Amino acid sequence: MAENQNPAPPTPADSNTPSTDGASGSPGPVPRSAVRSLLRLWPYAREARWRIFGSMAAAGLASLSVLAVPIVLRRIVDGPVAHRSMSGLWPLAGALLLLGVAEAVLFGVRRVIVARPLAKVETRLRGELFAKLQRLPISFHDGWPSGQLLSRATSDLFVLRLFLAFPLVFLVVNSTVFLTGTALMFVLDWRLALITLLPAIPLMFFTRRFEAGYSAASRLAQDQNGDLATVVEESVLGIRILKAFGRHRTMAEEFRRHSADLRETELRKAGLLGNLWAVIVGLPELALGGALAAGAVLVAHDQLSVGTLVAFLSTALALRWPVESIGWLLGFAAEAASAANRYFEVMDEPEPADPPSGTAPADDRGIRFTGVRFRYPDAPAGTPDLLAGVDLHVRPGETLALVGATGSGKTTLTALLPRLYEPTAGSITLDGTDLRDLDRAELRRQVAVAFEEPTLFSATVRENVLMGAPGAGPGQVAAALATAQAGFVDKLPAGLDTEVGEQGLSLSGGQRQRLALARAVVGEPRFLVLDDPLSALDVHTEALVERALRQVLADTTALVVAHRPSTVLLADRVALLADGRIAAVGTHQELLRSCPAYRALMSGEPELEGALAR
Repeated sequence: MAENQNPAPPTPADSNTPSTDGASGSPGPVPRSAVRSLLRLWPYAREARWRIFGSMAAAGLASLSVLAVPIVLRRIVDGPVAHRSMSGLWPLAGALLLLGVAEAVLFGVRRVIVARPLAKVETRLRGELFAKLQRLPISFHDGWPSGQLLSRATSDLFVLRLFLAFPLVFLVVNSTVFLTGTALMFVLDWRLALITLLPAIPLMFFTRRFEAGYSAASRLAQDQNGDLATVVEESVLGIRILKAFGRHRTMAEEFRRHSADLRETELRKAGLLGNLWAVIVGLPELALGGALAAGAVLVAHDQLSVGTLVAFLSTALALRWPVESIGWLLGFAAEAASAANRYFEVMDEPEPADPPSGTAPADDRGIRFTGVRFRYPDAPAGTPDLLAGVDLHVRPGETLALVGATGSGKTTLTALLPRLYEPTAGSITLDGTDLRDLDRAELRRQVAVAFEEPTLFSATVRENVLMGAPGAGPGQVAAALATAQAGFVDKLPAGLDTEVGEQGLSLSGGQRQRLALARAVVGEPRFLVLDDPLSALDVHTEALVERALRQVLADTTALVVAHRPSTVLLADRVALLADGRIAAVGTHQELLRSCPAYRALMSGEPELEGALAR
């Protein structure tokens, strides 16, 4: 008996057709054959190669033991049965029993020897994908739906592990068994063998057509599965907005639409697979019926013994599983090839190379932007750069407030400091060293950032704060929380060890913002970037945080994005960003006197603000 309790091909699937879900500006995958796609897995599977080969050997021996059964049956029929000798039957019956036990044991061994190493291969694939996602620039993540990346890290890798564990083994084993069984049928009777093999040519034709159609449908299904995952993720993360605006029915309709699209594609896959199964099961059955009729005629004319006919038919029946498995094995191989393509779409993404650094005076201390230009990769052609030549110097130990109209590029400019984005042109230096000459890990140890939209992780308060400085001690954590006026932590159920939940949604917006500020200052960084860090605080708490923050800013070089006069007053100087350039620099009082645009921004005069925005 063959090991034919196979799992159904998994839902997530791919093909070799170009993807439509790639990152902005990146081309779709280059179409390649399924074999070439799967061969790219070899460097990962190499460490488990002996286990895989051992699995093939065990499965091969188990399957070949099935082909030994017809030989024993031939001897039973033409020997003890024909001569009515019970004494000769028992040894042969014992041989059949041993063959059955050997098959069961070998199939069990096959499963055991590959389970652990292939789980290790899957873990390595997932780990390298996650590490790659961490290294890829923010611009890559801006262009890829999170559901597509999630499906590659989960369902696609599950498909690849199953392929290595089962279909790959049986593609080799069943091919070997089929060739061996075919040779055995020719040995038993070449005439019946020719009749049985008549469907081989149409089967190859149908199989080839099936592979192309099934691959395309599989890739589409996997892409749709990624889109569906994105809808679910956004619905869960945005559940408060959906409920607040009563839009849950709209999102439910969106979910149903994506589900219906995926259902149609899966049904198309099922139809293709069903058609192939009808062919690969129907044609061999017809051929087997013809061989049975021809064999009966040969037996009737004493040109073939009954035992030989029984052995031939038993061999042909033993080959049904290798033949019938072709459909789902090829289908699974197509899905695995597409899963490999989708995996390597991400792994092949080029990591940003450091462009040649500019020159800066050795004694140029602080933060200096020189001719910095920037545009987003997906910006429409012909539109001006968001930053069109920024020249700015933040002196050592100085706090500089950056102000400007909404959409002027303040947050983008601050994101260039920790190299979340790379400037299109120009240079940025820290104490005279170009950012491109600094190791990213070292740069981000020196530059701490607190974003306007605070992001917390599903971890404890302590763990979220320590992300800013993993080696910080309890005293530093306490000081950072005090600076951020985060005394509410002591009232949480487990204090610093309280889990804040996904994205910290169990806390208020002001509490999340204060923890994000504490995370930025806990490591006592040399350079600090604050993007409107107090926007969610009430007036009283804001005043307390500002008072404590002044002490931190006194010992660091800081760039602070400010929208309110109270935040501006934290700074030694103020820079006005307009039309992609620094329009004015000075103290708050100086700019109020000399710069109408700054005065308009601070006073909120609609007419002047509109002119500034233009």
